[in-house]
Amino acid sequence: MPVLELNEADLTRLTDDNLQPGELPSTMLAWVIREDRLGEPEAAIKLEEMECPEPGPFEVVIKVMAAGVNFNNVWAALGEPISVFRYHPEDHHIGGSDASGIVWKVGEGVTRWKPGDEVVVHCNQASYEDVEVHGLDPLAAPSQQIWGYETSWGSFAQFAKVQAQQILPKPANLTWEEAASYGLTYFTAYRMLMDRCKLQAGHRVLIWGAAGGLGVFATQLVAMAGGQSVGVVSSDEKGELVKRLGAVDYINRGDYALQRKGGETPEEEKARFKESRRFSKDVAEILGGEPDIVFEHVGKATFPTSVLAVKPFGKVVICGATSGYQLDFDVRYLWMRQKEILGSHFANAWEATKANELIEQSLIRPVLWQTMGFDKVPDAHQMLRDNKHLGKIAILVGATEEGQGKTADGPGAIRAEVGG
Repeated sequence: MPVLELNEADLTRLTDDNLQPGELPSTMLAWVIREDRLGEPEAAIKLEEMECPEPGPFEVVIKVMAAGVNFNNVWAALGEPISVFRYHPEDHHIGGSDASGIVWKVGEGVTRWKPGDEVVVHCNQASYEDVEVHGLDPLAAPSQQIWGYETSWGSFAQFAKVQAQQILPKPANLTWEEAASYGLTYFTAYRMLMDRCKLQAGHRVLIWGAAGGLGVFATQLVAMAGGQSVGVVSSDEKGELVKRLGAVDYINRGDYALQRKGGETPEEEKARFKESRRFSKDVAEILGGEPDIVFEHVGKATFPTSVLAVKPFGKVVICGATSGYQLDFDVRYLWMRQKEILGSHFANAWEATKANELIEQSLIRPVLWQTMGFDKVPDAHQMLRDNKHLGKIAILVGATEEGQGKTADGPGAIRAEVGG
């Protein structure tokens, strides 16, 4: 399909009210990445007229009302660390792993959902034929993929194609843009704490990047469960947000020279270890004891300190490694004090459903920074790439303006600048 210039594209099609649920147009507008133009998001992500997807068995096509921006589509644009075209057979990539919208057409075998239902989407996909889906965990299935990253037909288009099991009821107390802003990060944090670590009342938790996309939800979950958390942040302003979300207090990471960079001399490592000890002592003082759980996603820079700081028989749970994935730490503190390291990756449909119920009850609230129009999709991703964003960005697709879609009373999202 030819690339469309924005001044040539009829964006009013996004909000065409003449189309009725159950009817799909032959083509749609979509922001597309192709293998021959991988690179910076502003150049790699182009508007195209694409064939509209049809739902297969147990699939649903959704009219996208709003989409959430995540860093995985920056990786898709760059083709790093692995090209998304190694994951799926299509010669195009329509990214986007967070969405709110309306069920528009259902495939054979879909009985729980009908055209017109208002929904949000979790981004885990797996084949129904994999036995792991039916007794172990869909995350263990060989076919497991993240929709809108390891698959195409994501949320940066008029219509998105998903598996029926990915759909959740849209919280009525949220607008379209608020409902599109939380799934990937919140459901990841939920699995890490509630499932992998069995978070309980009274648990003490250290949260790295507590004002970031994962951390704002981890902080709320700990407070809701009756635990106590201390959040590591990059500024006092971010620290005040973390306290507002339920943390006992915060630590400014700039006050400690504890980050592992790799290749330290023995003298440098001795000094770094001393700082890690000082940090761990301060964490325990704030929490009234060593943390039962350390919430990790930074990786190389912080992992040695995480293993040191967590209490004997405590758990370090990790879902990513933004500072580097080659981890180097003193393993004696792991085995001698019988600590555990737990890996975690996104969430399954049950976990996403239970987590979403907490949003519906306003026990957990999304944190949204900015909402942009559909024409700003490349710009939003370039902002993430250049680290010029100050929090979560949502994109209006079928919604014509902010504030639409809310049908029940409730506090909605917290509007704030966030970041680690």
